[in-house]
Amino acid sequence: MSHLFGIAIESLVAILLMLTIGYCMLLNARLKRLKADEHSLKATIAELITATEIAERAIGGLKLTVRDVNENLGNQLTSASQMSLELKKQLLEGDNVIRRLSKIAIAARPSEPGPTASGVSAAKAVAAAAQAFSDRRRSDGLAA
Repeated sequence: MSHLFGIAIESLVAILLMLTIGYCMLLNARLKRLKADEHSLKATIAELITATEIAERAIGGLKLTVRDVNENLGNQLTSASQMSLELKKQLLEGDNVIRRLSKIAIAARPSEPGPTASGVSAAKAVAAAAQAFSDRRRSDGLAA
């Protein structure tokens, strides 16, 4: 019986060793897949780092571009404001000149009006035209 008991124990140990070897092979396969995943994860992380660096450089370039655009736009707005003021002054001067011309035309008309084909004197026609031109103005102050 002692031989039989020894063989049973030896058989049990052999079976347990075979199960252990099988489990070790399974663990080895899983470790190989984990190593492969680790390498691909490292590659992905390296690509992300590279993409992040490129994005940071691009953002820096965009910030410089925005600053330059803001400076140029500010200068152009200042220039446009000055031009607008100058144009308003010139329009006022033009209105003054038209008013003076219409006064001159009214003063220059003869004391006895000479009828034209339509029955209105030439001086009155010029004065009326000058007055109509000075009265025709757009709402933004520009002469039409």
